[in-house]
Amino acid sequence: MQMTEIMDENAIIRAITRISHEIIEKNKGVENLVLMGIQRRGVPLARRIAAKIKEVESTEIPVGILDITLYRDDLSLLNEHPVINGTEINFDIADKKVVLVDDVIYTGRTVRAAIDAIMDINRPQMIQLAVIIDRGHRELPIRADYVGKNVPTSRSEIVHVNVKEIDGVNSVSITSKE
Repeated sequence: MQMTEIMDENAIIRAITRISHEIIEKNKGVENLVLMGIQRRGVPLARRIAAKIKEVESTEIPVGILDITLYRDDLSLLNEHPVINGTEINFDIADKKVVLVDDVIYTGRTVRAAIDAIMDINRPQMIQLAVIIDRGHRELPIRADYVGKNVPTSRSEIVHVNVKEIDGVNSVSITSKE
């Protein structure tokens, strides 16, 4: 197996900064804006985006934690006893602009599950998607509104997004099985 780093810590910081500015611009400010990090690595990324938006707009953006485990269409294939990390949303999302944040978009199935989970909670004004890596290979008609980096991959490659809060380091790498 060969591992290639495609983003270092500085590249991730630049991507978060750019995504944060794009979110502000597209939404014409931050009124009614909330961020929702998809468990696991989407959570620290959402918190970083919220911190960057606060630097620019001097406004605290609510950040929720969304666990989509029970909404996955492949739940029976994952594990007999799936790990539930928990959803934590301490604010109302009705009529809000919700920005889902995740590390990688691949088939689109995780995002579909996240949308289902959000709609079970309440009906937001709109849902947008921010990801650090878009690796292609969509199976559903879903696209990210904000992308840190587009990385064409083969299906045999694995993209690893590491965040300091979970992995002790900030980096993105690709492992090739070939």
